[in-house]
Amino acid sequence: MKAGGMLAASCVARAAEPPSPLMTAVSTYMSEAGNRKLPDAVIEKAKQMILDTFAAMISGSDLPPGRFAINFARAYGGERICTVAGSNVVCGPIEAALANGMLAHSDETDDTHPPSQSHPGSSVVPSALAAGEKFGIDGTRFLRAVVLGYDIGPRVTATLGKLEYMFATHRSTHALSGTFGSAAAAGCAANLNAQQMRWLLSWTAQQASGLASWQRDTDHIEKAFDFAGMSARDGVTSALLVQAGGTGVDDVFSGADNFFQAFGPMHDPSMLMDKLGERYEITRTNVKKWTVGSPIQAPLDALDNLIRKYRFDADQVKEVRVRVATDEASIVDNREIPDICLQHMVAVMLVDKTASFKSAHDVARMKDPAILRQRAKVQLIKDAELERLMPRREAVVEVTLTDGRVVSDRVGNVRGTMENPMTRDEIIAKARDLMTPVLGASKCQSLIDQVFNIESVRNVTQLRPLLQRG
Repeated sequence: MKAGGMLAASCVARAAEPPSPLMTAVSTYMSEAGNRKLPDAVIEKAKQMILDTFAAMISGSDLPPGRFAINFARAYGGERICTVAGSNVVCGPIEAALANGMLAHSDETDDTHPPSQSHPGSSVVPSALAAGEKFGIDGTRFLRAVVLGYDIGPRVTATLGKLEYMFATHRSTHALSGTFGSAAAAGCAANLNAQQMRWLLSWTAQQASGLASWQRDTDHIEKAFDFAGMSARDGVTSALLVQAGGTGVDDVFSGADNFFQAFGPMHDPSMLMDKLGERYEITRTNVKKWTVGSPIQAPLDALDNLIRKYRFDADQVKEVRVRVATDEASIVDNREIPDICLQHMVAVMLVDKTASFKSAHDVARMKDPAILRQRAKVQLIKDAELERLMPRREAVVEVTLTDGRVVSDRVGNVRGTMENPMTRDEIIAKARDLMTPVLGASKCQSLIDQVFNIESVRNVTQLRPLLQRG
């Protein structure tokens, strides 16, 4: 056979095989999610995560990544059917998903899912909202779409591997989780059947991307795209293409050249269906008490405990030694951005005795002599023992005072984690602090009330006046 003939033969599509048990179980579960009644505890947690993500989107509108995303959506235009939070922009579902995703991860306010090394809410909620407005879904289906997104995206990345996978492959676990989670949420909003969900997963696998190079983005703008905007855009795109009649590979998780062959998971792919329908991943998702990077949460908790207990001022501190997991330390060690720089945020807490949203985003304070004096006292230690405890993000903070006393605190379960959850009132207080400067107190309260009564929403487009500026 001539070379040309061999090439042509190699490009002939292979005969379709029946979907594997894995694909059958996952696609069926996804197709039934919109009508599946959820446990009361899962419904409550979902409402809290929706509010927390809305707060991240709205507060993000005043930060550089959010302003960029809003300007992009406004300039790009598109069909005027979907909401861009914190603005007066109405555009198409793909652009809205991208913009709201970037808004949600404009900083480190959004949620985290430690078992998968991902930030589900910042892409899943924007995708469910954009697709929901496109297809006119009610509040109950919107909530169920969000829960499904949390179930699917994080499971994909947990199967691949977490932080160690990112280091080994240079791929972004956050982007991969977000893409599959967003597609699942949007597919639920589009009411796709099991066959269509299989095609949806194939379209999504083709779009799965993201490099760990996001760690070099000092402006957080590309990072907002990598973690959430890109993922939300791609997930909604997959759902719209399939809903419009697009077909695809019937089982991208098995057979020749499948997703797992291409991405090389560190774990058994069957993890994707592990306790599916029994363990809801949204219940294992953390809310950030402090609006900073996840590896800084436990150190701030510990330092806050010490300040409250021993009542010392910054000038009484001689040295602060902070121990965190080895890989986690690498993410937050002397970073250029305040909310993901451990040394800076510890210095801010020493001076302010707290760490607010405003202080975590005050870039100018990184050059403030008063902060720099305290920052010079902070020593970050990469601890192999704490690394072995991951995904528990434990930290040990030891403070040496000028009078010779040495005080320390170890935080194992950070406030906001599954083991030490924030209450509904605490979630609301955080959301109110983030949203009131943008929306005003009255509209902020109305949005909070509506989220916790989401079942009464007949069409999610009703949320638009509450999500946008006046």
